[in-house]
Amino acid sequence: MRNKAIHVAISVRANGAKEVLGLWIEQNEGAKFWLRVLNELKNRGVEDILLAVVDGLKGFPEAIAAAYPETIVQTCIVHLLRHSMEFASWKDRKAIACALKTIYEAVDDKAAEAALTAFEAGPWGEKHAAIGKAWRRAWQEVIPFFAFPREVRRILYTTDAIEALNSKLRRAVRARGHFPNDEAALKLLFLVLNRAEKDWKMPPREWTAAKAQMAVMFGERFSKAMSA
Repeated sequence: MRNKAIHVAISVRANGAKEVLGLWIEQNEGAKFWLRVLNELKNRGVEDILLAVVDGLKGFPEAIAAAYPETIVQTCIVHLLRHSMEFASWKDRKAIACALKTIYEAVDDKAAEAALTAFEAGPWGEKHAAIGKAWRRAWQEVIPFFAFPREVRRILYTTDAIEALNSKLRRAVRARGHFPNDEAALKLLFLVLNRAEKDWKMPPREWTAAKAQMAVMFGERFSKAMSA
């Protein structure tokens, strides 16, 4: 018996509608695997990706840059916060979360970097230096977040749509226990995804504001996506 990872990709179309792009089972992930996935999506008709929100998967940003060089890669802020908490004891986590809030709630990227520098020089940053280093490593994928107003940032803040879907997939896998082969697992998970997609009827309420911002930011690329 072997454990394997299941990877799911969700797209948000220009009109705000969510769509499952695919499901992949892979034991080892890395840039080569992600590049294969992205090339598969391209061959299936995904012509452009305006903004990709990722959660720290190894090699994924590099693969996106190779397959879709114009795509802006944004790290999932919630994932980065969770990763930060791994370096702290339980009793320190609430205070550290409050301290980190000054970074991702900053008005722009310059103010955010100043807040990160202040955190690193402060008591929590000195006690848990690995947290500041983790944010510095991800900083180029954090910066795009600050180009948007607060109401739009709520959409980019997290990969909640993926997390909610993963929760449903985990429940289905736990209920089944184990599978004789990958094909059997994919059949069950496809049914779960199919049911989940039927519940995605309305875009988030912030999407109207997000759409106006993205129309300006991405110009003709966004207009083309709207007409697709």
